[in-house]
Amino acid sequence: MSSSTPSAGGIRIEQLSKTYVSAGRTTEALRSIDLDIRAGEFVVLLGRSGCGKTTLLRMLGGLLSPSAGRISFGGKPLYDANHRLQEDVLSSLGFVFQDANLLPWRTVARNIALPLEVQGVPASERAARAAALGKSVGLESFLDHLPKALSGGMRQRVSIVRALAANPDVLLLDEPFGALDAMTRDDMNLMLQDIWLRERKTVVLVTHSITEAAFLADRVVVLSPHPGRIQRIVDVDFARPRALAQTKSPQYQELIALLRQEVGEEVAEEVGEAS
Repeated sequence: MSSSTPSAGGIRIEQLSKTYVSAGRTTEALRSIDLDIRAGEFVVLLGRSGCGKTTLLRMLGGLLSPSAGRISFGGKPLYDANHRLQEDVLSSLGFVFQDANLLPWRTVARNIALPLEVQGVPASERAARAAALGKSVGLESFLDHLPKALSGGMRQRVSIVRALAANPDVLLLDEPFGALDAMTRDDMNLMLQDIWLRERKTVVLVTHSITEAAFLADRVVVLSPHPGRIQRIVDVDFARPRALAQTKSPQYQELIALLRQEVGEEVAEEVGEAS
């Protein structure tokens, strides 16, 4: 692991472990994770159900506290010595869940603007930012619609740009496309690539889909289960922007075969599982 201090948007994970204790039973979910993620890098966490990918992502997002180890963003620790979350560090993160979790009584524009409203940003600035973000993902005609009027893919578009509204340094995504059909998922992968190319955020994505990982990632971190450990880190060197048709090329198929071998044949390609 590099000894340099990560720049803004860079992530350092050191000897990170998580153990759950319930009804007198102890379950070790993650053990001694060491990983540096460069600012602006797109990293995918891949592995079988139970390998701890979502646990790791939730610790990065401040939703779970580690049992041991350290997480820092841009050189600043996410937790202090007393295991308290550091709000200034947490505010630099955007989190996207598998479910869009939109507020049903708020329009698309007001859902996108919610983080800015919490921060006290003036209404005119909130509206302008929401409109720009909505337009960037093809939702300019739906800004005044309620979530119930949107398809699943459109709701996830709102969820993603809502996470970007406050201009975070890091975007964390927990299997956001797992519940979508294959064609919509392909569209969403293209959209996410476009967002990343435009915004150049540091992105950490959890997925069960090997094809999705190969298409989106700069590096794929393969986790082994019981407890979760880093099994292998695979570099993805294909030029960007990438087209979906490229995943049929011999080079991509070699990468997909390698990842499949590392993960095992039982990984779910298009259907999300609990992790």
